[in-house]
Amino acid sequence: MGSELNSWLVTIGIVGFAFILRLVNLGRPANLVFDETYYAKDAWSLLQYGYEGSWADDSNARILNGDLSGLSPDPSFIVHPQLGKWLIAAGEALFGMNSFGWRFMPLVFGCLLILFTIRVTRRLSRSTLIGAIAGLLLTFDGLAFVMSRIALLDIFQASLTMLAVWFLLMDRDWYRTRLANYLRDHGLHSLNGQLGPIFWFRPWRLAVGITFGLAIGVKWNTAVLLAAFSVLSVLWDYGARRLAGARIQAWPGALIDAAIAFVHQVLVAVVVYVLTWWSWLTTSGGYDRHTNANPLLALLKYHGEIWAFHNGDFIRGATHTYDAKPIGWLVMARPIGIDAVNDIQPGTDGCPPGGENCLRVITGMGTPVLWWIGVFALAAAIVLWLLNRDWRFAVPVVGLFAAWLPWFPNSERPVFFFYAIMMIPFTCIAIALCLGALIGRPGGPRRVAGAITAGVVLALVMLNFAFIYPILTDQLLTYSQWRMRMWFASWV
Repeated sequence: MGSELNSWLVTIGIVGFAFILRLVNLGRPANLVFDETYYAKDAWSLLQYGYEGSWADDSNARILNGDLSGLSPDPSFIVHPQLGKWLIAAGEALFGMNSFGWRFMPLVFGCLLILFTIRVTRRLSRSTLIGAIAGLLLTFDGLAFVMSRIALLDIFQASLTMLAVWFLLMDRDWYRTRLANYLRDHGLHSLNGQLGPIFWFRPWRLAVGITFGLAIGVKWNTAVLLAAFSVLSVLWDYGARRLAGARIQAWPGALIDAAIAFVHQVLVAVVVYVLTWWSWLTTSGGYDRHTNANPLLALLKYHGEIWAFHNGDFIRGATHTYDAKPIGWLVMARPIGIDAVNDIQPGTDGCPPGGENCLRVITGMGTPVLWWIGVFALAAAIVLWLLNRDWRFAVPVVGLFAAWLPWFPNSERPVFFFYAIMMIPFTCIAIALCLGALIGRPGGPRRVAGAITAGVVLALVMLNFAFIYPILTDQLLTYSQWRMRMWFASWV
């Protein structure tokens, strides 16, 4: 009990620090940046109508002046589900239609992402120290920091996905505990080739299905992670049944467990996903709402149009300055410019007189040292999982590749580096687990050297984060100071 309490105190301490770090100047800049122009405005419309209305062309400038008259009830075609925008709307309901209001819930979920990552890592490693390392790495990642401070959807998707993974690990422990209890209650040392018990209701699997359904209700591509982790969880069930002595009967057991997983996770996720459209279904003004008398069939038609948008010729023929092909995401080949005020003249807006021009930028980039160490940690995690048969490393490997690889077939269309927010929690878990392997058990021969290595990694990440902090937070820089942080031509 004391160990569990201490682990939660450490978790809350790290998350509290991350909250304060991210809260500073959250409302700056006051204008809508990048895709906030869609999601913050859609969120406000949801509060007014229950669906996404239309805004006048000059609405961004009006909103900056507190004028919300640009919103009309005419329906707007939107290309992502509603839940993420409802979460943004919760902050706007609390603090108003302003930059602090629309960024508050991303801040909350950015901190929850750190909390869930710590708890996942601790459950994998059974070590508060290793969980804390993962949490600190994510706290000082530049991309996670920026995404916690702007009103985009991806931070909600990442947080809910990591919560689902945490629940999945709880289910793994629950299942193995129930198998062990079955053997004990029946006075058995093993199943002796028998199938063993079937657990038709698994509460943590149900929680997984609900949470993944919510995450898909933010962005569709979460479905790939649901599929990947569902397969992995069934393999865990198969391994547990074999370990208990089911032998050849572990295969039919796995088929039954797979069916149970499908119901608990996939079917439940589908139901939850549909429910995330509740406000569209129960109001009358949404886009395509009246294409069928049956609202569910109308919603299905609408989904066909959304799918066509994401996969049609228009989007595939589009171009964007910050298009970042997924092949370069692991090494952060092309960060994204979120907002910029360029060519601030000397002597104005705080720019030192008599010198060079200045600028203010928000750059969506990870902490380089962290991402580059993460490449080596990912390679090590693959080896430790597949060759050393250490099941724990499957979680960051499966999670990262399920979040990354599906973007390759879509790379004909513009894709952006900030989508990699789904990858970086798994990277931090991989690094933490690898450092844990170096540190070893208390009193072990590698303990001191491993601890020093972990300390050096954390120190390098923190120092690197401090160096790039000005370009993550809209701070005034001269062009020379900005160039010092743009290490490669592809970053500019």
